[in-house]
Formats: sequence, C-alpha cells, structure tokens
Amino acid sequence: MLSEKSRPVIEATLPVIAERINFITPEFYKRMFAARPDLMDGMFSRSSQLEGTQPRALAGSIAVFASWLVENPNSYPDEVLSRVAHKHASLGLKEEEYPTVYKYLFEAIAADLGDACTAEVAEAWTEVYWLMADALIKLEKGLYAQQANDVMQSEFKLVKRVESGEGVIDVTFEPADDTPMTDAVAGQYISIIAKAKDGLRQPRQFTLLPSEKNQRRVAIKLDPEGEMTEILHGLKEGDTVEISNPYGDVTLGAFGDDESAPLYLFSAGIGVTPMLAFVSELAEKGSEREVVAVHGDRSNDSWPLKDDYKAAVEKLKNGKLITFLGEEGQGDFFGRVDVAKIDVPSNASVYLCGPLPFMQDVRSALVEAGVPGKQIQYEIFGPDQWMLHDQARAS
Repeated sequence: MLSEKSRPVIEATLPVIAERINFITPEFYKRMFAARPDLMDGMFSRSSQLEGTQPRALAGSIAVFASWLVENPNSYPDEVLSRVAHKHASLGLKEEEYPTVYKYLFEAIAADLGDACTAEVAEAWTEVYWLMADALIKLEKGLYAQQANDVMQSEFKLVKRVESGEGVIDVTFEPADDTPMTDAVAGQYISIIAKAKDGLRQPRQFTLLPSEKNQRRVAIKLDPEGEMTEILHGLKEGDTVEISNPYGDVTLGAFGDDESAPLYLFSAGIGVTPMLAFVSELAEKGSEREVVAVHGDRSNDSWPLKDDYKAAVEKLKNGKLITFLGEEGQGDFFGRVDVAKIDVPSNASVYLCGPLPFMQDVRSALVEAGVPGKQIQYEIFGPDQWMLHDQARAS
C-alpha cells in the first residue's frame, strides 16, 4: 500500500506529473535506448516508439496507477496491472530490467521537472514506481510459471498461408523444435518476432485463431505504412519466426460464469479475430448461450475470415450474426455499426475489438443505452492507450 508519508506528496504533485508524463516518457525511452540499444532487439516495437503509442501507453499506466493509489491507498488497479503484465510476458520482459526502467525514467522526470523534483517528491514517486513494479513482477512470474516451457520465444515454421479478405493473410505455424507448447485459451495472443529489413528483431502481437493441436494460427492485416506486416506477408511456407507463449487476460472467463446473460460481440475489420476464437470455443463446447455477433466492414470482400466466422456462428444453437457493411445491399444494415439499431439488453456481457474510435463510439452508445460499463470488455492490438478497465467499473 502507499505510505501515509508519500500519499499527500503524490496527491499534491499528481496533477503536474499527469500533465507532464506524456513529455517525460518519450525522453525516458530516448535515454534508455541510447544506453541499452539491445532492448530494441526483440522486445520493444520501433514503430510504436516512432508513432508515440508505447510512450503514451506507459504514461497512461503510470497515471492510472498513481491516481488509483491516491483514491484507494489499500488496493491496486488489478485489471490495468493484469493487462500490462500479460503484454510484458508476451515480450519476455525480465525482472532484472525493472531497475533499468527506474533509472532512466527518473532521470527523465528529474530533467523535466527541474527544481520542482525535490528529494521529497523523488522519494514519493520512487515508492509509487516500485509498488507498481513489484506488483507487475509478481504477476509476470506467475504467468511464466503457468507455461509448459521456460523459454520466452521459440522457433516456429510456417506450414500454411492463405489469403482472407483484402490485405489479410491467414497463417499457421508449427514448432520447429521440441519445445513443449502451452495450450491457448480463446482470446489470447502471441508475439511473433521477425527481422526487419535492417536485421533488427521486431515483435508484433496477434490474436490466436482456432487451429489444430500444436499449431499457432493468426491473421495478419497488411499495414501499407507499417514496418513489419509487409515482411510477415512476405513469409513463405517453410520460413521460420520466433513465437512467444500465449498470453492475454481478456478471455471468455472475463465475462464471468453467468451463461444466462447474453453475449454480444462487436467487431470491425481485423477485430473479428478474437470473436472468431470465442465463437468457435463456444460452438465446440456445445454452448446454448445466446450469442449475438455484430460485425462492421467496408464490404463482404474486405471482411477478414468471413466464411469461418459465419460458419462458427451457425454452429451455435442460439447464435446470431448482424452485419453493417459499407456497400448497400450487402449486409443487414448499411454503414457503420449503429447500436441504436440493435436491441442490446442491459444484462448483456459485451466484448469490443476493432479500431479505437470504433470501440469508443460503440461503448459510449452501449452505456447510453443502459449497458453498465463494467459489463463491457475490450481488446486493443498493440499498446493500450485507453486504459479504461478500472476507471469504467463504476459506470
């Protein structure tokens, strides 16, 4: 818990740190990578650094954690910590790197705040950092211990590659060595690490799709402006990449055990991937739960994994698919997903996946329609800049 000595200091300085943290974190990464360029090889995404998404995500997590401690000094924001820990584990972050992060983060804080970073302020924020770090280290140790092996990434060979939707490939990998595989849960993701054009190993996360045992199957959407999806799209059968164990805490279990509550799955574009995993798992178990899958896309041709998703929903005893497509006459509705056109009951469990603006719009409309925010889960591909979970619990 946060000490009584530090709490008033954090409370007094939180507005300043919260205002400055988005300027502090880029400077932190600049300092750390200058001293430790090896951390960019296989762990951090160069694109996320250039785009600013990783620094903003770190800034958000620190601000959320500190704010939570001020308001709830005897507890932690468990969901934010869990999300960060799963992401760290998928990248193979080691406990011994937390002092490295501390060193360069606090150098950046001191440089930004100047004389305002007194010994008292530095001591209080050091306490906050290590409370957060120690909580994450404990969670990450637990996640590593649950795996069927003790390696961060192992070699996998591409065994199948098919086109699925505009600019999307559906790829299946199998182990290239005898490393034991951990069984994945629907909704989890893996990190795939491949070499960039300059030889730097770069990680990207992808949601796992239904596959045969001892396989890892994902869908990869081409980003014309991205660094790595073009390289991954260029993989041929027989090529190898490094793949992490499966991680991710937004699974069917995140919705609780109440199967009497209807499940609504809202997706757009490549955001269909976790939904396909959910629906397939429910169908395989013979679930009788009411499941309404709502998908938005530009057209039937652009819709990734369309045939797989339709087939999976049809296998559900109480499954229904509702589509919003950008070409008239192709879907159930024309245009973007509009919650007002769907009767979503207030007791529904809801899952969102797609572009951030899509999820923000849908969530706002759902809350306005009477669905409590605590019943709405989401998944973001890449660094989580929303950090909504715990803040939304009371809504």
